[in-house]
Amino acid sequence: MITKEMLIGDVIRTYPETSEVLLRFGMHCIGCMAARGESVADACAVHGLDVEEVVEALNVALED
Repeated sequence: MITKEMLIGDVIRTYPETSEVLLRFGMHCIGCMAARGESVADACAVHGLDVEEVVEALNVALED
């Protein structure tokens, strides 16, 4: 299960299928070094996104 405290880099490395979800939300910098060290919550704040909505979408991607 993905949480808002997890680092973007860890999420992508552990669950590569989540990259598509992040891209859909406009997080196109998922490959940059800074983004890989940010938590999901921090990345959502930078992009003006609802962290709960993003976390839910990421976890749904794991179910598919």
